[in-house]
Amino acid sequence: MATLRRLRETPRHLLVCEKSNFGHDKSRHRHLVETHYHNYRVSFLIPECGILSKELKNLVMETGPYYFVKNLPLHELISQEFINTFVKKGSCYALTYNTNIDEDNTVALLPNGKLILSLDKDTYEETGLQGRPSQYSGRKIMKFIVSIDLMDLSFNLDSKKYERISWSFREKKPLKFDFLLAWHHTGIEESVMMSYFSNYQIQEHQPKVSLSTLRDLQCPVLQSGELQGALEVSCSALELFDWLGAVFSNANLNNEPNDFISTYCCPQPSAVVAKAYLCTVTGFILPEKICLLLEQLCHYFDEPKLAPWVTLSVQGFADSPVSWRENEHGFRKGGEHLYNFVIFNNQDYWLQMAVGANDDCPP
Repeated sequence: MATLRRLRETPRHLLVCEKSNFGHDKSRHRHLVETHYHNYRVSFLIPECGILSKELKNLVMETGPYYFVKNLPLHELISQEFINTFVKKGSCYALTYNTNIDEDNTVALLPNGKLILSLDKDTYEETGLQGRPSQYSGRKIMKFIVSIDLMDLSFNLDSKKYERISWSFREKKPLKFDFLLAWHHTGIEESVMMSYFSNYQIQEHQPKVSLSTLRDLQCPVLQSGELQGALEVSCSALELFDWLGAVFSNANLNNEPNDFISTYCCPQPSAVVAKAYLCTVTGFILPEKICLLLEQLCHYFDEPKLAPWVTLSVQGFADSPVSWRENEHGFRKGGEHLYNFVIFNNQDYWLQMAVGANDDCPP
């Protein structure tokens, strides 16, 4: 009975909302985007828009490439050649594919050169590496977190520490994973990663892009200065957040009596827009690409528009070992970690950051 009761419990979720202006010196919008490393879906919604601008469409079509490497030995990511070729000459991202953070061993490479390993108890003990218990292990510690600074290792390749890690990955406990890899750099051909891993099964992928026009969409009325909303004047950030989830899920917003799937309706006050443009990009999407999208959406209001606001929503991989920066991420019942920008025509913005039960408060 106690187990059934726990299963029925609604897991804790955290939603942090704040407002600022893109022109403020202390605005932290760029930092929040740059430190949310592993993103699988980006969506933006533009009310009162039927056709995407050429600039936005070009950016959307240039969000790739990324790579899938099958059965890649972990020791390849700590080799001197890999560090010199990718880690030191740009921002390199990697994430194990088709691994469950609460059950399996998972690995992530961050652009600052940190290699994060989330290992089960047996694997951790077999590697002989130093780490710490996962903060979401509970009373019985079953998961451990190991952090390896590749930049630091590269300066001490003759050190006992590097020798121990290399021996562990090559001989003591060889680990192989399917990896998603992406690399942000300037002035170097895209094909470098394909040729570097040519001895393994590697595929180049482009993110999947979905474009759609929503007609007669009922949208909440928002005021940039009213994060909490104002009675009968504007909706709150929380109400908008729920509404966006319904729109992205293609839910019916009319709350009709014969609709047994969804009883949700648009918060009030609201206004019906004739057209709204929804674009969704799915893949392994780098923060640098998202920064460019955010910047272009800010310029959307350089010329007068009917739309009072637009939104940019980003969802992270549910089974990534980290959410923001090096904050440990867990799954429990959802594994969500995401953020949303509401960009107003006066360059004010709302920033909403949400995480699930096994996460620290967003930064």
